[in-house]
Amino acid sequence: MPTNFLIALLVTILLVSTPIAHVYSAEKIIGESQDILISAVGDNTLGYDDDFGTKGRFDTVLKSVKDDYSYPYKNVYDILSKDDITIANLETTLTTATKRATKTFKFHGKPEYASILTDGSVEVVNLANNHTLDYFDKGYKDTMATLKDHEIAFFGYDNTSIKEVDGVKVGMFGYTGWTHNATAKTNILKSIKKLKDQGAAIIIASYHWGIERDNYPNATQKNIAHFSIDNGVDLVLGHHPHVIQGLEKYKGKYIAYSLANFVFGGNRNPTDKDTFILQVKFSKTDTNTFTESINVIPCSVTSKKGENNYQPTPLQGKDKQRVLDRLNKYSSNVIVK
Repeated sequence: MPTNFLIALLVTILLVSTPIAHVYSAEKIIGESQDILISAVGDNTLGYDDDFGTKGRFDTVLKSVKDDYSYPYKNVYDILSKDDITIANLETTLTTATKRATKTFKFHGKPEYASILTDGSVEVVNLANNHTLDYFDKGYKDTMATLKDHEIAFFGYDNTSIKEVDGVKVGMFGYTGWTHNATAKTNILKSIKKLKDQGAAIIIASYHWGIERDNYPNATQKNIAHFSIDNGVDLVLGHHPHVIQGLEKYKGKYIAYSLANFVFGGNRNPTDKDTFILQVKFSKTDTNTFTESINVIPCSVTSKKGENNYQPTPLQGKDKQRVLDRLNKYSSNVIVK
């Protein structure tokens, strides 16, 4: 068999076996009532640790712009405001509590910082993470209360959330994903059943998991993600590593193992500033099921070189391609472009 033919055959097999993620316009088309567009971003710390000192701290930067709460999401607002639901992991407390946990990092922000989410077009947040109880139970309750006051939906642990879009109920739940034991499985199944019983047609799971600064998911992450989809979840969102991890398509459903940082007050100058907005479009079929297509928007966590100014900004040109290349390198069976 000629060598050129063999090479062509191998290239064809590789292209067929690796699904290329369909990229669509982020502009929502008026009248397409059965297309539901979800945006997801990673770790959002709208606050700081008191031990940081004030220089370059999240609250200091906000004061420098006269507490303009539209500032953090200003450069991505045109993207997030055009979707149906934006989901973020809220990795801080919003509280006036002063008693804090004994741990390396203890994050808190003013309760009024919830307006940052409202002004940024973030409608739903996950609270299942390792900073929810940084200011103990009072901090957790204060956070939930201020989110309710600002009409921002939240989920995590026993709390689930449903948002209705054009008559379609989108259900969301979240847990920390450190282990994949019987208890974890039971909790996941309980949340899925609860949302299905409430009429959710689309179910999104959000997991705080993985190893910090590791660009590849571990076995626990993969097991939890696959178990979730096997039992009815339509989209899996991951966070905690603070860096990008890859995407996977499993049984027609997408998994984002780590969405990295976004508006991140937890680090004044992170070494790795790459991040992305994941957009998933659910399109209803004639059989009342949904197909999924994705769009990836590479970003930096900052709009300023050499420091974190807490203003995520879409990347262009070579920097945009560099993040896409990283994501493709880390992904097991998805190519984004």
